[in-house]
Amino acid sequence: MTSQLHALCFGANDPLGLSHFWAGVLGRETADESDGGPTLLPNDDTGFRIRFLPTREQKSGQNQMHFDLTSTSPDDQQQVVERALGLGARHIDIGQRPEEGHVVLADPEGNEFCVIEPGNSFLADCGFIGALACDGSQEVGYFWSRALGWPLVWDQDQETAIRSPRGGPKITWGGPPLMPRTGKNRLHFDLAPPVHGDQQAEVDRLVSLGATHIDVGRGEVDRVVMADPDGHEFCVLTPRD
Repeated sequence: MTSQLHALCFGANDPLGLSHFWAGVLGRETADESDGGPTLLPNDDTGFRIRFLPTREQKSGQNQMHFDLTSTSPDDQQQVVERALGLGARHIDIGQRPEEGHVVLADPEGNEFCVIEPGNSFLADCGFIGALACDGSQEVGYFWSRALGWPLVWDQDQETAIRSPRGGPKITWGGPPLMPRTGKNRLHFDLAPPVHGDQQAEVDRLVSLGATHIDVGRGEVDRVVMADPDGHEFCVLTPRD
């Protein structure tokens, strides 16, 4: 039985402050969970938690994944941008062209995200978080499709995308060339077997799909740190609802 995508985790220098920013942008409720920092709860059954875990490391380089937020009209897009700026975001230049309709911003700790122009057919019906856009190979898209049991909804020119059968955001990978690695990833996935599942069996299954173990030098017993075929870290938690 496959694991669920339990959470997307941000490494944060100020977990509480960053959680307040994203709660304001996304309109989500905040909860304190026993196994980590502040958490934004999903607002329907198609979403996933967003957790903010403390780190002393400073961000370096562009993140390997970012949110693509959708908009319903030019006015709505501008309102989303203004709301984010009012909460502490800023405009950034990552090489986007002037004729492109999306707006590129960074949160208070420099994590990039985009506010997509209205009428984007690829993100239609995906909700406010339209996609989690990732730097990654075609192979890693195939890996995550099998790991989560989510079907491929795009597979062209080495670009891939998957989406939960329940709906919600897409996860996309842009294909080569891949960005150079600049230290530990700022964002990672937490997977969790279902409540009656088996953590070790799930780890073994993921290894058979192409994942590898990572030795992080900590004796944590509630999570196993792994890497996908592109070398991006993720964690497998103990079973839970």
